[in-house]
Amino acid sequence: MSLKLIGTKAIVIGASSGIGAELAKQLAEGGALVATIARRTDRLQLLSDRYPERVFPFAHDVNNIAEVPDLFQKCTDTLTGLDLIIYCSGVMPQVGPHEYSTDKDIDMVNVNMSGAVAWLNCAATRMEGTGHGSIIGIGSVAGDRGRSGNPVYAASKAFMHTYMEALRNRLARKGVKVVTIKPGPVQTEMTAALGISNAMPVEKAAQLILHYKDRTGEHYLSPVHRIIFYIIKRIPSPIFRRLNLK
Repeated sequence: MSLKLIGTKAIVIGASSGIGAELAKQLAEGGALVATIARRTDRLQLLSDRYPERVFPFAHDVNNIAEVPDLFQKCTDTLTGLDLIIYCSGVMPQVGPHEYSTDKDIDMVNVNMSGAVAWLNCAATRMEGTGHGSIIGIGSVAGDRGRSGNPVYAASKAFMHTYMEALRNRLARKGVKVVTIKPGPVQTEMTAALGISNAMPVEKAAQLILHYKDRTGEHYLSPVHRIIFYIIKRIPSPIFRRLNLK
């Protein structure tokens, strides 16, 4: 990897699987110091065992937002600083076409939205003070329109996009990079049940995210999606509704 990662001090929330796990792996392999955050500490420990001087695992359920400030401080103390934070935690349960499950929806709100705010507010406070660092939030192309397949998942990602834009507008003059990533389907455990044949390999997705880590703004991982969703976002609602996109 040609990116300058040696000595980078990073926190990855949601690092036990999917994009988060691959990002933590690539950061460690590139020479970064990484605090990895997730509930499944057995998975975090595997990477820590491989890079014991670079990877520091911390057990945390993002639903427990009250413990975030102290844990955030513990992470930055362990790393002796902070250059990069990436919020990767996300859930996308299967939702039937006529299902309206408040339990599933609240879980998505808590993990995809509230957890992100708890962690990234801490990072924003610190980085505004230091005038240094990059904040990355993993959104989704699903957040660009209100598709019928999973209403709250789409809404949670739309929230992430707007929240990150607001942080970007606050922190731009402070020298802090705020980066919104909009992946399409990626080959992860979360998408495995969907049977998507052309999903992006998770290794490539992580490489692209790290490529954009210091490039303030919104970034689609696929150039094709940049074009497609430019068009989709401009389709009038009555026409979009008739398209019945899932």
